[in-house]
Amino acid sequence: MEAEKRKGEKQKVEDNKKDIAWGSQIRSYVLHPYQMVKDHRTGFETTQTQKVLDGDLKDFIKEFLISHISPSD
Repeated sequence: MEAEKRKGEKQKVEDNKKDIAWGSQIRSYVLHPYQMVKDHRTGFETTQTQKVLDGDLKDFIKEFLISHISPSD
């Protein structure tokens, strides 16, 4: 019974996964002729491309968390 329960939970996770396809990216990076990084989930944009490329994602994480907080929380 326990194995069936785990199998069902694993299947729910698999069912929620999105296809990896063209156009399903999370962020876009434009480095020429201007510089911008845009998060397609939240609409957040920044021109600090080098910071993002160096791994500074805290602004993107913050915007994602803010966008997923329900009004009743």
